[in-house]
Amino acid sequence: MIRRNLVRLVGILLIISLAACTNKEVSQDAEKIQAVTTIAQIGDIVKNVGGEHVDVLSLMGPGTDPHLYNAVQGDIKKLNDSDIIFYNGLSLEGQMGEIFEKMKDQKPTIPVAENIPKHQLLSDPSSPDIPDPHVWFDISNWKYAVESVRDHLIELDVENKDNYTKNATDYLDQLSELNNYVKDRTEEIPKESRVLVTAHDAFNYFGEAYGYEVVGLQGLSTESEYSVSDVQRIVDILVDRNIKGVFIESSVSERSINAVVEGAKEAAHEVSIGGELYSDAMGEEGTEEGTYIGMFTHNIDTIVDSLK
Repeated sequence: MIRRNLVRLVGILLIISLAACTNKEVSQDAEKIQAVTTIAQIGDIVKNVGGEHVDVLSLMGPGTDPHLYNAVQGDIKKLNDSDIIFYNGLSLEGQMGEIFEKMKDQKPTIPVAENIPKHQLLSDPSSPDIPDPHVWFDISNWKYAVESVRDHLIELDVENKDNYTKNATDYLDQLSELNNYVKDRTEEIPKESRVLVTAHDAFNYFGEAYGYEVVGLQGLSTESEYSVSDVQRIVDILVDRNIKGVFIESSVSERSINAVVEGAKEAAHEVSIGGELYSDAMGEEGTEEGTYIGMFTHNIDTIVDSLK
């Protein structure tokens, strides 16, 4: 397995090198900046801040798990054809780390989550040295990502600085309104009922920011496997706390949560699926859930309507 992954990685890096040799510099009079992002959450920032001056392409669409995503040759071409690349960082796109390191030698390649002050990052409880990459679930943290996009677009295209600054300010104001909405809706749930059970630990920032106890079957990455004992651990929590609802995720197989529901049933405790949450991926482009604000609104409405 290791040998196969190494061969694959060498092949990808070779493609990058060859493409870089033929990739032309983008002319200064090009109509728009070509930006490529990994997850759509970042793409939404770039669209809002870049406005009419930037074309945005996100590699990872609805239902895509960034932890497990492997770049294909078409992705390498998109990255090479871009003027600037934005990715999350903090090992979210674990399979693409070497690619981004290589791209940094060719063009601005920005890990937006690494703009967040380190003391505000959460860590993996089982591995304190590993940061939790799911930073977009604390809106206050995500504002740092907006500022990172703004600053790097200005650096690349200083002539449109005023536009990028205004767009970023408008978007940050919208995020502040969203933050207040999430807090107001949370108040509808009794404190003892604010328990969020999901497939993997994607919602720790959400729990920390808005006062929820978050229980995940898998760890921070969906690369980790869950065991029978993990399922039993969740079942015990559901029974002991008399929790009636659990949540599936749009980018994670329902198999793990279904195992929890069945385990609870065997323990004579009825549990239902409270709804589907967007965790590592957003909804379809062109829908409300295909925007960061729409995705977050869907999640909080689904959680509150189920738990209250």
